[in-house]
Amino acid sequence: STLIFDLGDLESVAKATSSYRSSGRGLDTLINNAGVMALPARLETRDGFEMQLGINHIGHFALTVGLSEVLETSAQPRVVTVSSVMHRFGRINFADLNSEIAYSPWAAYSQSKLANLLFAFELGRRFDAAGSGLVSVAAHPGYSATNLVASGPMMGSRSASTFSALQRVVAQSAARGAAPVVMAATASTVSGTYFGPGGPGQLRGRPVIVTAAQRAYDSDVAKRLVALTEKMTGVTLPF
Repeated sequence: STLIFDLGDLESVAKATSSYRSSGRGLDTLINNAGVMALPARLETRDGFEMQLGINHIGHFALTVGLSEVLETSAQPRVVTVSSVMHRFGRINFADLNSEIAYSPWAAYSQSKLANLLFAFELGRRFDAAGSGLVSVAAHPGYSATNLVASGPMMGSRSASTFSALQRVVAQSAARGAAPVVMAATASTVSGTYFGPGGPGQLRGRPVIVTAAQRAYDSDVAKRLVALTEKMTGVTLPF
């Protein structure tokens, strides 16, 4: 069956997760994969968060917390969080997390993708410390030829044609880009593992275990981000 909700609306996420918990259905794997990229102008979610942070990180945070109770009942539960090579350019700007003082499309996107990894790795540390059977891993698709650029918010901008041309030369297929996510969801692994393409720059290639930027493993920043996200969402990690 299909569960329809809006990651940019915390009330919608809460209703959806509540409905799922009440349904009696199980859940083996949660893949946090939805997202928006490099919005030309600053937009906000229904709750007033910068759109990329709100959907890519905050919405998935609330979704994961809302479904954690169901996941725990599975024999081998897993949370897969999808990031991007762009996380390497990201910084968590606690002084302006919602880009209200200054907005840059790619800075906001990169921050949200770094937030994905900080959350995924912190979630794994907490699962392990609690002795939970839940596993939290991450993945990224490299540079994949999808419609995110051609049909996305940058369409019509000068950068769109550049990205489209680059995509034809450098990018791998969408199917190959999905492979690291599939591996993250199915391979025998432990929390904290990160999957991506094994080629140069992790842009393309067969899926392998890869290493994230060092700042993605900063547990102090991750704890601070989680605490702030809990305050922003009103939902708390059960670990």
